Amino acid sequence: MYSNTTTRSLHDKQWYAALCLPLPLWAMLSLSEQANVDIFWPLRDPTGFMFLILLYPFIEESVFRGLIQGKLIDHPFMQKKCLQVTLANLLTSLLFSAAHIPQHGLLMALLVIPPSMIFGYFRDRYQGWIVPSILLHGYYNLGYFLMFPPHM
Repeated sequence: MYSNTTTRSLHDKQWYAALCLPLPLWAMLSLSEQANVDIFWPLRDPTGFMFLILLYPFIEESVFRGLIQGKLIDHPFMQKKCLQVTLANLLTSLLFSAAHIPQHGLLMALLVIPPSMIFGYFRDRYQGWIVPSILLHGYYNLGYFLMFPPHM
């Protein structure tokens, strides 16, 4: 399964679309007054960078996509889809968003729902393999935190 899934992901047009999807948004956000584009902050804070780009995506995807979505998808009702999104993915994404409220506030937490649904989509697409979700999550964090450096 692993090698078959790996091979499939290397030829998946939807995977490449998910990589390109945030580019226009990042371009628009970089022009906003709130953006503080700083591509060098990872050099000043490599530990913080590693947490945001590698560790947090690994932990969050393991918990939300691996455990929670993994348990939910076992129930036939949660396998129902709307626009290729399972109910398990939708519920997991709502929980994922809610988990971001204390740190980021309600508006930013709500903006986490679409990327979360993309991460969950790939978890379902690859039959529970969460590596694509982890990689996408880290990549999306990279783009966001280059424009909005954290105050660590």
